[in-house]
Amino acid sequence: MSDRVEVSGLSVDRALYDLIEKEITPGSGVDAADFWQAFAKINAELGPENRRLLEFRDELQRKIDAWHKKQPGRVELADYKAFLEEIGYLVPEGEPFEVTTDNVDPEVGEIAGPQLVVPVDNARYALNAANARWYSLYDALYGTDVILEVDGCKRTAKYNPVRGHQVIRYVRDFLDQAVPLAVGSHGYAVRYKVRSGKLIVVMGDGSRTELGWRECFAGYRGDPEQPEAILFRHNNLHIELLIGEGYYIGQGDLASIYDVRIESAITTIMDCEDSVAAVDAEDKVRVYRNWMGLMRGDLTATVMRGKEAMERSLNPDLEYIGPDGEPLEVPGRSLMFVRNVGTHMYTDAVTCDGEEVPETFLDAMVTALAARHDLLGNGKFRNSRSGSVYIVKPKMHGPAEVAEAVRLFAMVEDALGLEPKTLKIGIMDEERRTTVNLKECIRAASDRVVFINTGFLDRTGDEIHTDMEADAMIPKNEIKNSTWLLAYEDWNVDIGLACGLPGHAQIGKGMWAAPDNMRAMMQQKIAHPRAGANTAWVPSPTAAALHAMHYHQVDVAARQQSLARAQRASLDDILTLPLLDGRKITNGELVRELENNAQGILGYVVRWVEQGIGCSKVPDISDTNLMEDRATLRISSQHIANWLHHGITTPEQVRKVFEKMAEIVDRQNAGDPEYRDMAPDFDASVAFQAALDLVFKGRELANGYTEFVLHPRRREAKSLARR
Repeated sequence: MSDRVEVSGLSVDRALYDLIEKEITPGSGVDAADFWQAFAKINAELGPENRRLLEFRDELQRKIDAWHKKQPGRVELADYKAFLEEIGYLVPEGEPFEVTTDNVDPEVGEIAGPQLVVPVDNARYALNAANARWYSLYDALYGTDVILEVDGCKRTAKYNPVRGHQVIRYVRDFLDQAVPLAVGSHGYAVRYKVRSGKLIVVMGDGSRTELGWRECFAGYRGDPEQPEAILFRHNNLHIELLIGEGYYIGQGDLASIYDVRIESAITTIMDCEDSVAAVDAEDKVRVYRNWMGLMRGDLTATVMRGKEAMERSLNPDLEYIGPDGEPLEVPGRSLMFVRNVGTHMYTDAVTCDGEEVPETFLDAMVTALAARHDLLGNGKFRNSRSGSVYIVKPKMHGPAEVAEAVRLFAMVEDALGLEPKTLKIGIMDEERRTTVNLKECIRAASDRVVFINTGFLDRTGDEIHTDMEADAMIPKNEIKNSTWLLAYEDWNVDIGLACGLPGHAQIGKGMWAAPDNMRAMMQQKIAHPRAGANTAWVPSPTAAALHAMHYHQVDVAARQQSLARAQRASLDDILTLPLLDGRKITNGELVRELENNAQGILGYVVRWVEQGIGCSKVPDISDTNLMEDRATLRISSQHIANWLHHGITTPEQVRKVFEKMAEIVDRQNAGDPEYRDMAPDFDASVAFQAALDLVFKGRELANGYTEFVLHPRRREAKSLARR
């Protein structure tokens, strides 16, 4: 049997063909033959334009490189802006407008809260994220460093009542802030009951009170005199008290509350891109099959708890009785987006006349086809109750590329029999040409846009690569406080508000990268809702539960109204390059920078290349775990490439540092039975060679994208493993 199927002038990997034929099209109302015929038409009509857009990227980069080479180390802002306008990098800004996106779910248009991004090729992670709509505040606080391990509050596997008491006090204080009582504190409540549609709270002295804001009482479950659960609503988010004396925590609680659950991950991006290692048809089939399972509601995963096997599946919706006595249903799962790959990615899972096709075309067609089952109500649950499919498009450069994505979505809708504008678009503001033209990018998708966001890592990687020839960049950590980055964060919100995104789309902020450092996150990440962002990325369900408290502390809708009257951030500031500008780097600074970057690169690449793990916690040089994906890899590799290019370091020094750090990374992974050491035979290590390629070839890689190194190296590692 051939490994490929010839259909509609295409050559399709048989595993992918069978997935479409036998698993995804049945019940979708779309015939498999029609699917491939439509795909061939899309590839024929849009393929040439896709290549032209990529060539235009390269053309702009050549012109920018040449401009900087003529005046190394000197950038006059007025001249620079004029040059960018002349070459078409900066496009004219049009008249004011407001987006008109409709049929969006409340999670997009009304509710502000955390957002997870999870590799969809891992079924367990995907299910955990989808189910993270609700999470125990008790568990989130007990298991993290938010509660200090002092005065007997040590974290232990067996319940520590001293620590538990501190957790309960912390949560009661939070309840007093979010859903205060008219008189007194939740900390002194001994009973909650419902009478005549009102929540009555009995205090320790026998007195009775109600909620300070009556509208915060949303519902209950069980006997109104002795409810099993009380549901609050504040800032469009829910909090649930679970009551029962049969639980050991409830037995020691004045009000018999054994848990407090908080609505947490309001939305989740199921990722086909930066957090996955999908390099061939085999990998893509796994990605698509899991997404299909999520859309149909039947995805499961087996998890081992010690010697016991447990099956994970999607959570059902939650049922209560509202204050009016009528049944109330609350979503039990996060609203799921899907992130397709970028325009620059091509795949041999499907070829046409021997040429690979744009992988983003394949992603759009297959993920939309799978989502059609949700739209038809074929599954156990509904993802979008408004009848929309939310597709995040990464790595777009400027409004012409956004317009082409809109054209692709329209053709996919026509091919699959979807209503026009069913496919909504999330615009990731992570490339500089999108940032500086953000208003026109939004205009190009004004009736489809549901999401814009900022991201330090990819955006900085593009900043370094775009102006690689200008001069050496400042150290990576200093870039976080540089003029352009601070302006970029404000600019994204300012443009989003000016274009009328509230009520239609999310304005998002980037990832908290240290999943084990939740205390610092609680201190710092409140800045995101204060900045007017109605969502922000978090690295885990635990982090989502903790970050959700910030959206009770900040009324994002009110904050956005206030910021809409503020002066817009400066484009001049955004175009201010983070250059050393003659500053000398000491040897100590150089070694620290190289070792820190090399550590992150190697720790991530070795798992990506050798094990196909696209997102993981990677210990840094001080053994602090950081969430790493291809975005972190892009900035680190581009930074070393920049310092190499400008003579801050040498190839010999870089190689020596990488060898030193490889030995450390090997030791950090010593407990992993599937791990293969990079040292001492560095030349035989595919992962080590990939890491060096990212740095030594970084200047030549289109836009500094790491996929052009990682994908062939991963394929090489898979081939070696089969021998």
